[in-house]
Amino acid sequence: MQTCRALRALMLLLSCAWLRSVTAASRLKAPALPIQSEKELLPAKGLSGCSFGGWFYSLEDTWHPDLGEPFGVMHCVQCFCEPQKGRRGKVFGKVNCKNIKQDCPEPDCDHPILLPGHCCKTCPKGDKESLPDPGLDYFQEKGKEKEDDLHKSYNDRSYLSSEDIGPAESRTDFVALLTGLSDSWLPSTNSVARARFSLTRTSLAFSITYQRMGRPSKIVFLDYDGTTAFEYKVPKSQSDMICGVWKNLAKPLLRQLQNGQMRITMAMSTGQRKEVEGKIIKHRALFAETFSSTLTTEEPTQGMGGIAMLTLSDTENNLHFILILQGLLTHTHTDPPLVPIKVQLLYRQHVLREIRANITAHDPDFAEVLMDLNSRELFWLSRGQLEISVATEGQDTQQISGFITGRKSCDTIQSVMSSGDALNPGKTGGVGSAIFHLHDNGTLDYQVQVAGLSGEVVGLTIELKPRRRHKRSVLYDLTPELDVALGHAQGSWSRLEARHIHMLLQNELFINVATAHSQEGELRGQIKALLYSGLGAPRHELPILLAGVLVVPPVLSSAGGHAWVWVDEQCHLHYQIVVAGLSKGEELAGSAHLHGLAEIGEMDEGSHGSKRLLTGFYGPQAGGVLKDLSAELLQHLGRGTAFLQITTKLNPQGEIRGQVHVPNSCEHRAHGSRWTPNYNKCFSCSCQKKTVICDPVICPLLTCGQTLQPEDQCCPVCDERKEPKDTKAPEKVEEHPEGCYFEGDQKMHAPGTTWHPFVPPFGYIKCALCTCKGSTGEVHCEKVTCPVLTCSRPVRRNPSDCCKECPPEEEKQPVGLEHADMMQADGTLQCKFGKNFYQNSDTWHPRVPLVGEMKCINCWCDYGVTKCQRKQCPVLTCQNIARKDDKCCPDCLDSKEEGEEEEEVLMMKVPDKRPSWRH
Repeated sequence: MQTCRALRALMLLLSCAWLRSVTAASRLKAPALPIQSEKELLPAKGLSGCSFGGWFYSLEDTWHPDLGEPFGVMHCVQCFCEPQKGRRGKVFGKVNCKNIKQDCPEPDCDHPILLPGHCCKTCPKGDKESLPDPGLDYFQEKGKEKEDDLHKSYNDRSYLSSEDIGPAESRTDFVALLTGLSDSWLPSTNSVARARFSLTRTSLAFSITYQRMGRPSKIVFLDYDGTTAFEYKVPKSQSDMICGVWKNLAKPLLRQLQNGQMRITMAMSTGQRKEVEGKIIKHRALFAETFSSTLTTEEPTQGMGGIAMLTLSDTENNLHFILILQGLLTHTHTDPPLVPIKVQLLYRQHVLREIRANITAHDPDFAEVLMDLNSRELFWLSRGQLEISVATEGQDTQQISGFITGRKSCDTIQSVMSSGDALNPGKTGGVGSAIFHLHDNGTLDYQVQVAGLSGEVVGLTIELKPRRRHKRSVLYDLTPELDVALGHAQGSWSRLEARHIHMLLQNELFINVATAHSQEGELRGQIKALLYSGLGAPRHELPILLAGVLVVPPVLSSAGGHAWVWVDEQCHLHYQIVVAGLSKGEELAGSAHLHGLAEIGEMDEGSHGSKRLLTGFYGPQAGGVLKDLSAELLQHLGRGTAFLQITTKLNPQGEIRGQVHVPNSCEHRAHGSRWTPNYNKCFSCSCQKKTVICDPVICPLLTCGQTLQPEDQCCPVCDERKEPKDTKAPEKVEEHPEGCYFEGDQKMHAPGTTWHPFVPPFGYIKCALCTCKGSTGEVHCEKVTCPVLTCSRPVRRNPSDCCKECPPEEEKQPVGLEHADMMQADGTLQCKFGKNFYQNSDTWHPRVPLVGEMKCINCWCDYGVTKCQRKQCPVLTCQNIARKDDKCCPDCLDSKEEGEEEEEVLMMKVPDKRPSWRH
């Protein structure tokens, strides 16, 4: 059993070439890889390094992993404890492992041998000097090649190159170019999509734009072998932007994402076929990108498209860009020839700039810089009127092009204004909030609200960072649009320059609120992009203000904040909070940003009211979901008599607070109660331990000839009026007028109807069928009888199906089969090893990632339990020992004569099986 656990953990841990580890404080759980005992000495608290299999390794240590019996030490796998730096500057270790067999040097002798405990073959004594295994030097040299590229200056155009991005780099931004499949049987399409991804811990937020295609119905993420890893149903909308979040990525999928092994597809609703597909990659240009373009062609050419990522230099009007092309260059067996291309910058079909270069089909990325854009070119760039075109030159000319606009994203451009961030920091208890939306033509829409100010507002401006103290640099004045009585301003800034758009998307602009008491500014905030979190609240609406003056009693806080709060159809509360301006003085030493608790409760001036803890967080942002809301709190949210409050160590009774009004139609449900939601009659919801669980209704298969669909039901029923009458049938017994009441779904069922029973908390059980006996009003349930199958390896097509079927020969075993057998009628004791399933008594050689098939180890399936054993080798007493590639056991070099062959027998105890195998 311990060996089986080792193999399961090994297949997860070594599923790709790069392994991740946890910090020194981490501990392996019980079913983890039994490399060594967990009682081994762990490092002292605070010491940085890597924990692997119960052993602790210092930073930059190397070792060969020991997987325990029967696998032993993997000499061809070398692990390295790589230093990493966290968000707060803390250094920790991360484990990287790689198969080093392909890096073995070629021995300079005729008959090299493999010595025990080594990975690489060496020359026997007496031949030329043996070469050592590749070790730490190999990893250090490879690491230096990649680290050198990180220190290039911002204005160096090679900074935007995607070359040599190693899988060990901790990058969070990804991009994908989606085009039609060039080798597909589907009709040709010129559809192109661009997807941008941001990875935060285990959540992947994505923003997708598309051209020359309708709105897709679903987004599908595929792992390295083409299996669906995640599917996102696209909501209906008139927008050309798709926003979504993939939450709780498993560690193996995170490693595939980091290593560029995942793909994304977009399918249309018509026929559910794949429309476009692309590979998800890390790209260095995403860090600096402020302008973008999607390149398409008017011709229905399959698989052709591109994207351009552009940015301006910090001090000069130089436009850096990098192109990612697909299908423009054709691959041949004689590659890599240099293919001439022509890149043009156009305005209304007039060529402004032109660059000619030669690139190869194997390296379709191309980076360049357009020097010294003049004022007209910068103006057209800001208005989205410049077009970039890429064309091949020669006989078969191909061309793609697209307009350049500001970078598109689902992120919210927002700002929290606080007195703590003012040019002259103070503690006033006031707050300001602003949200922005940038259009393709360079127009910036804004909404601003302020509260708790010490005096009348005399100035509301968008500014640059001051070059000198008290030397403000105003870009745009919003004061004329401010309603002083309401503290609200709304309007559009239609004259943004290209430089301003660049600075806006680089988080380099600020918004300042000046009052009669603080002419330089009482409130100030940085305009930042807030990462899309999947919150269902409308992002174009102003958030809830959080201020110290709204606390009871009022607090003169330097902090301010705002929050988006939303209640979904299942009565779950979603929230996203942003806070700014906390003091960084001595009284908050050690928690410079924010270390507080977000609470939501009822407003009651006479008492503290009831409070519900949302979350504890460290930093300027917090978000999450609260599921078990009380009926009273939901009512207060609907009436606008609830509040959201942030507490800190200095002010445990409340640092900032705001009033929350979220209209909802939620009703309080008792534990165990069941109901059909108003938004979908084909779902059945229940309250299980303060959590709402909704399951789709599974309709039974009807055997009658005519059916009808009742308006108040999800499943069709037999139409008894259309059924043929049996003249010989006995007289019909009077049916129970009210039908049958079933306790499982707590519903009334019409006489004669059948359904699959609902069993909390498992949901609908397809292996049972219930019938309402009309004569007595009783419910009669029977277990479904599965047919006898003649095939050797039946499969279950869907995990919820009751009975297995004989599949066609070309079908593969379905994913997730081990979970499907738990409540089925014909489950058998199978064994799962890696991604393969084995029947009872099957034998095989295990395949280990990074190593391959291990022919010296035999595994077999023993009634659902995988057992493995290494071949038993005889004890050798000689001194010169070596092992050949095709042998499992080593031999004595000085005692074995030429031509002598030794019979090798592996004895294994397998119940009801042959006692041995011969190799």
